[in-house]
Amino acid sequence: MTGIDLKSSAFNDHAPIARRYALEGEDVSPPLRWSGVPDDASELVLLCEDPDAPSGTFVHWVVVGIDPHTDGTEAGTLPQGATELVNGFGRRGWDGPHPPPGDGPHRYFFRLYAVDEPCVLPDAPTAQQVHETVEQREVASGTLVGVYQR
Repeated sequence: MTGIDLKSSAFNDHAPIARRYALEGEDVSPPLRWSGVPDDASELVLLCEDPDAPSGTFVHWVVVGIDPHTDGTEAGTLPQGATELVNGFGRRGWDGPHPPPGDGPHRYFFRLYAVDEPCVLPDAPTAQQVHETVEQREVASGTLVGVYQR
């Protein structure tokens, strides 16, 4: 399986995410860029999850229907034609890092999946539901990890 190169101009892999992108900041989604999407991809699926949350893996952002010919998105914007699903806060769209005060740094995994046919997900999917759905259709993926602590 091929790999997608996923990057952000806002933070490097395994580096801190700026407060601007956190729930307590401006709460805008970070800019993302990608390359290496295979020609046989029919759509891209983006998931941002926090596996360090006290209650278990927490979903911060799920975006489906991303055109595989796009190469990224700017801060606070949604890729053309894409649809945001309901996150762990119960709201549609991006809600940034918000670990409990006093917790150590939490890791935020941005995962971009190229799939060979559109994925059908519940309106408010868990991270596990996203993983199980895309793994059946995945032709490539890429991961970028940011870190945040309050």
